[in-house]
Amino acid sequence: MALYTTEDAKYLKRRIRGGQIDVHPTEKALIVNYSIEATVLDEFQQTMLGDKKDAQKIIRLKSLNPNTDIRALAKEVISQCKLIHPTKRLEVEQLLSYLQNRRDTAPSMTTSGTGTQKPISDELEQPSIDFQLTETANITDIDDYAELLYDNVPDKIKGSALILQLARNPDNLSEIYQKESVLNALARVYKDEWKASIELATNIVYIFFCFSSFTDFHGLVAQYRIGAQTMTIIDAEMKKYDQWMDEIAEERKKKSQTNNILFWISSRTTIPSIPDKYKTLIRKQEQFLRVAFYLLLNLAEDLKVELKMRNKIICSQLIHALDRDNNDLLILVVSFLKKLSVFVENKNDMVSTSLIVVTSVTDIVKKRLTSSTRIEL
Repeated sequence: MALYTTEDAKYLKRRIRGGQIDVHPTEKALIVNYSIEATVLDEFQQTMLGDKKDAQKIIRLKSLNPNTDIRALAKEVISQCKLIHPTKRLEVEQLLSYLQNRRDTAPSMTTSGTGTQKPISDELEQPSIDFQLTETANITDIDDYAELLYDNVPDKIKGSALILQLARNPDNLSEIYQKESVLNALARVYKDEWKASIELATNIVYIFFCFSSFTDFHGLVAQYRIGAQTMTIIDAEMKKYDQWMDEIAEERKKKSQTNNILFWISSRTTIPSIPDKYKTLIRKQEQFLRVAFYLLLNLAEDLKVELKMRNKIICSQLIHALDRDNNDLLILVVSFLKKLSVFVENKNDMVSTSLIVVTSVTDIVKKRLTSSTRIEL
């Protein structure tokens, strides 16, 4: 077998071959399958290397309606898409006719029983990431973004952030829903690599939160066991938070023993009294918790799912989260507890820790009425 070097490569030959044409499973669109064959030739036109990649092009037919002239539309599609040979005009007409008469099969994105769309909350802000993401995501490039999930952690964060951009637009959810390879990659990283970066975990749980905002997609979230994994991560983050608080308390104790100083009496999580190195950690963690609890709240619309959450001690996790100074997170947690309190079993769980609940809610009210009190030791 001959050995070649990069110096031998003189020409690159690329050939695009059109393939089968299908209808989109949920949208009024055609899917054109094609392959790209790339061949590297030497100066004697001999093949050195060759590669082939299958791809798809989606042609959305926004103007297609019951009154559309199918022949004229088929002619327009073929003229604008060079991947479709003119000899396939009759096939295109048949597919367009099928789409014209097909009942809409796209997920309705309705909440149970109401028949109205449940919008993604505008109050839930885009999770922050350590670097400035200047790229605008395009749904046609989603497979490229998914490939980043197989690279290093910064690339994983970037890829998940770009997919999140797409998921935040409800119009894209149906198409992402069809991308099984993308969802598999997201679920795998969320399960196996969430410890690598809280930003990565936040991006991915936010993507599935977007799906959870519509009841029709709850089956998808359940399929990938996102709820169970989210509760596992929440539990780990709560333990991490307790460790941070113990470290902060130890630092304060050492300072109080060596210095006679003025300081502000506040809850242990009041941001001004927390060292700078912990502020960013807590902020990012609370951002994850807010998205995570919001996702679980959406999934809890199903009483069977809510029962599973109770068995995993969801009340304990929510009560633990009351020991925070993030108003948005606290409001969400209290709302979740209120929903759970409808059932006596959940209420009993809360009664067992009633002092914590009452104290935490009282603190929330006090924080809105007064500022910290200053004393001298």
